[in-house]
Amino acid sequence: QAQLVESGGGLVQPGGSLTLSCATSGFSFSRYAMSWYRQAPGKERELVATIASAGDKISYADSVKDRFIISRDNAKSTVSLQMNSLKPEDTAVYYCNGKWFTLNYWGQGTQVTVSS
Repeated sequence: QAQLVESGGGLVQPGGSLTLSCATSGFSFSRYAMSWYRQAPGKERELVATIASAGDKISYADSVKDRFIISRDNAKSTVSLQMNSLKPEDTAVYYCNGKWFTLNYWGQGTQVTVSS
């Protein structure tokens, strides 16, 4: 059974940094493209960043480009999201996602709140 467990969320001041981690098990992690999504209150879930299975292709939403960095460790089956220069509009629940063809797995989410 696939499991994805996010950690690292919390309260941070504007301009600060946080690193989210997603520990996974129960599926062939190295085959999967891994992504981070977020959902703010009253808004649709949106894609933040994606990293290909080998880590050779990375993409970001325009709103986080040049501020966030996604990375993965296939040996440890983990994916991370380093978030810098955080803004109040980055406040959301952040979700880890793994996708391979029609297989699609989600974590339970971790809250990130950016506020002074």
